[in-house]
Amino acid sequence: MIQTLPNPDRPIVLVGLMGAGKSTVGRRLAKRLGLPFTDSDSEIESAAHRTIAEIFDSYGESGFRDGERRVIARLLHGPVKVIATGGGAFLDERTRALILERCTAI
Repeated sequence: MIQTLPNPDRPIVLVGLMGAGKSTVGRRLAKRLGLPFTDSDSEIESAAHRTIAEIFDSYGESGFRDGERRVIARLLHGPVKVIATGGGAFLDERTRALILERCTAI
């Protein structure tokens, strides 16, 4: 029996600790749902032209979390997609509120 999955009307955001498998599961889920997949850490590095470690070294955790929040907010616009967040994204109160308000968080 083939199970059909509903078309989501909100972005699906995967949250969890580093190494939990968010990106692996996210890619599979996106493929199953026929949606694009995005990894927020990759988007952050691309936008900053730096690695996550370099951003932390230059701006500290607070500066990184501010940039991370802006990138995640940008990713929520446009077509519905599956997004894997960084391991600490959901721990940030403002990022967590943004995700819970506008997405389906897993």
